[in-house]
This record gives sequence, C-alpha cells and structure tokens, in this order.
Amino acid sequence: MSVLRRGAVSPGSPASTVVHAEASPYGSRRLIIETDGDVTAAYLRDARDSVVGAVWVANHGQAPEELDRSRLNSGSAPLLPRSHVGHPQGREALDAASLEVVWFEEGDGVAVLEAGDPLFVIPGWSDMGRGIPGYGRDATAQSPFVFPLAEEIEDFAPRIDRAREHWKTCRADGSWAEFQQSVLGHLLQRLGPGGHYWHDVGRQLAGGRPSVAPTVGVSERPPRGGREFTVLSTVGMSRQRMPTVELYEDDVAPYARIELAVASTLPSQRAGSIFPWLAQYPWRSVTWFAPGDVVKWYHEARTFPLGNGESAWEGVLLLEDPTRLAGPSAPALTGLTVQGDPVRWLWLVPITGEEHRFAKSDGSDALVRRLAQQGRSWVVS
Repeated sequence: MSVLRRGAVSPGSPASTVVHAEASPYGSRRLIIETDGDVTAAYLRDARDSVVGAVWVANHGQAPEELDRSRLNSGSAPLLPRSHVGHPQGREALDAASLEVVWFEEGDGVAVLEAGDPLFVIPGWSDMGRGIPGYGRDATAQSPFVFPLAEEIEDFAPRIDRAREHWKTCRADGSWAEFQQSVLGHLLQRLGPGGHYWHDVGRQLAGGRPSVAPTVGVSERPPRGGREFTVLSTVGMSRQRMPTVELYEDDVAPYARIELAVASTLPSQRAGSIFPWLAQYPWRSVTWFAPGDVVKWYHEARTFPLGNGESAWEGVLLLEDPTRLAGPSAPALTGLTVQGDPVRWLWLVPITGEEHRFAKSDGSDALVRRLAQQGRSWVVS
C-alpha cells in the first residue's frame, strides 16, 4: 500500500487490498481506502492520480512502543505507536458495507462514517507535503499521518450533516427544477423576460456525454427598454459552494456562491459558447472564482468563443463591478441567496494573452486601470 505522502502514487504492495474506492460527484477527486491487514489508510487523489490528501485510519495489530519506521522505509503506511492510538491492541478490519462516504458540498474534501459514526475526514486543506494529514477517530495524538478527529468533531459534525442534506436535496425529484426556477425568477425581475435557454452546457465540453455535477444551464436575456445588449447568465453554479474558499477567507459565505454573466451584442449562441468551458471550472479544477481573477483559455487563441477575428483573446477577466470599465450602466443582479449565502454575479471580459500575463505579474487592479484608460468596454461586441 502507498505510504502516507503527497505526490505520485506508489505501487501498492501485493498484499494491499482496496476496501472502498469512489470518485467525487464532480469527478475531480477520488477516495481510496486500502489495507494490508496491519494498517488501513485512506488517500484522496486528483485527476492525475496524485495523492493530495491522506490519513491513517487504524492499526489492526498490537501497536508498537515507537513509530514503526521500517514500514515507512518500505513504502507502507505506518503502525502508529501505542501513545497515539485509541485501540493499542488493534481493531477489527473495516467492513465496507458499514461505511458511508459523504463528499463535502465543495467536492474538495470527504468524510467517511462507520455505522453512522464519523471514522475519518480528509478536508480540502489536507496536504501531506506540508505535514497536514486528515483526521481520524482512532487517533489520540497528532502525528504527520493523522490528527485526532475528536479535537475537531464539533466543527466537522455539522458540516457532514450539511453535506448529506445537500446531496439528498440534489437527488430529490423536482429539486433541480425548483432551484432553476428560483434563479430564473430572479433574472426575470432584474433583466426582464428570457429568450433561449441551454441546459447542462457542461455536456458540450464532455463531447455530448452526460456531464458530471454540477448541472449548469445558460439563460439568454435579450435587449429591452434602454438596454441595448443581451445578457447571458449561468443558472446552476450557485447551487453548490466553490472549493478551496476556506483556504483564503475566514468567512466563506460571502464568496462561496457565484453565477457568471456576459453582456454582448454578438449572436447569443456564439457568445454563450464561452460557458461550457467555465461553468464547471471551479469544481473540475478544484479552485474558486473571485472578483478580479483572470482565467486563461485552454486552447488556441483562434478558437476562443468571444473572438471577433480582430482581437486575439486568450482568456477572461472576472468583474463584480463591470462599470470600472467603459460602457453603459450595468444591471444590478444582487439579491439572490442560496442556503443563506448571497450569490455574486461575475461578469466576463475577454483579455489577450499579454493582458493575462500582466494581471498575473502586476495584479488585476492594475489591469483594470489599464483597460479603463484604454477605453475598453465591458460589453463584448
């Protein structure tokens, strides 16, 4: 079995057995629980099959007086010493049938329950490269391989409950339609009647196959009244919180839920083709979108959806207040909440490869000031 560390996966020993394996609903993380009969450990792997988080789960034999480094040296998870475990004599092997996997809503962490009781948690901030393992019920003292779950269960327990409720709601009949109508109703109030609607745009990036979660549609709001441009908005990104926000913000709620929008005079189907790339991006890449972020197009510049044949766009700038750039006043889209969290709309502004590099080196505020001085409009045409 693989040693508890970050990086490429080591080949498992012939004696290791996979107790349970499961991909997250977003497909960007995979949980592997494995045992060699002496120790059970769990690993969180990314799409490249590299270990990004791990945790010792249990000894199944007599605990040594000191850490068994011979197992580490051979590439196996260690038997933790007597001073660090709740079962010095070892515990029975895990029964896969008694395990329940609960992925966090964000998809970057996971909890596993045994007979309804939390057994271990690998949160999104687990990083073996920095000596931050997951949390285990059978651990009684901190080590590089596991932190005691008992010390953090007051924080993890409600989060596990919320995650279970989230996925239960997502699976319920009519749940998506109810959420969809709440967002469309909000857009109706802010932007007027809708035009075309494209369902599950992530399917396009998946080559027509049913896409993994989250489901995201795109709503068209044609020009009306004094507004001479079309607004295209995602519908569905805000149904779940984005990953990794808690690594940067103490209060996650104001930043965790977004929808994306673009204002354009281009044909809607052409302008809307930007969304299959971005709609699932945070959960597919295990990251989050914040105001001022710049995102680089994954393909050749000539294939960029918002290109007009004259500008070599190679990415987008995300703005919460697009009127920092030239152009008409922007419609106010605030006011929607999901599970008590406010939903932010971030507007897409295409940028060149040079502008993307400038934002990375000098900051997005510097880029916005430069674009404003150049008279760049936030409306795509």
